[in-house]
Amino acid sequence: MNGTVFDESVCELGEGPLWHPVRQQFFWFDITGNRLLTRTDETQIWDLDENVSAAGWVDQDSLMIATETALVLFDIYSGETEFIAPLEADNALTRSNDGRADPFGGFWIGTMGKNAERKAGAIYRYYRGEVRRLFPKISIPNAICFSPDGLYAYFTDSMIGIIMRQSLDQKDGWPVGSPEKFLDLSGNGWAVDGAVVDAAGNLWNAQWGGWRVACYSAQGDFLSEVKFSAAHTSCPAFGGVDLKDMYCTSARQGLSKQEDAASTDHGKTFVAAGVGKGQAEHQVIL
Repeated sequence: MNGTVFDESVCELGEGPLWHPVRQQFFWFDITGNRLLTRTDETQIWDLDENVSAAGWVDQDSLMIATETALVLFDIYSGETEFIAPLEADNALTRSNDGRADPFGGFWIGTMGKNAERKAGAIYRYYRGEVRRLFPKISIPNAICFSPDGLYAYFTDSMIGIIMRQSLDQKDGWPVGSPEKFLDLSGNGWAVDGAVVDAAGNLWNAQWGGWRVACYSAQGDFLSEVKFSAAHTSCPAFGGVDLKDMYCTSARQGLSKQEDAASTDHGKTFVAAGVGKGQAEHQVIL
């Protein structure tokens, strides 16, 4: 199956796709362009003050957004932001990267060095006012997503290429025990990037340099792929009225001359209809 261009806006580093289940509206980010984008009848772009990477929905009119230095509440109508909590605000070398709301009302977010310095970042969780560091010394945090039964979180360090699975406390969603190896995708010539889990428990992983999103079963077996006309696919998200369409962001950052020459769609955002059945994105509880 192949995806098609959903929006012609070119992102240097497209990321953080989010289908708002109440608004029935799709949002995404250009991290290094400091932009939040959405498209209904036409594309709308908000220019923000610093790098922005990921979001969760709080209510019909607002998002929690991870910026370079904080978690903020973003008003969709006014474009105004309200500070929620700091996120490595004292470290000018890092920014936020991949993130997603969990089934318990929390929000997981990764940080990384702005130049992908080794082990400069970490993965954090916001939960009801508290930000707690979960996993330190992460180089490029990605693939944060959750099983539909709420038993597991998944994440990776793209520099290593192994997707980890973490058991969650069923009362409040905090990690229980140590993460275990779920899927080793290292050494393939592309990098593991963002991921989402569908309603059946299959994990869909965007593969930076792979021109695709690949689907793996809950046991880690390869099932299928969706091809896109951009080398650096960065993160998938399910959306549409019935959550059967897959959206995918991409990036122009780090293209080789050969990759750049092979397509004019790098950095655009894509959609593939009828890919599977996704989960509705979880609400962040402040």
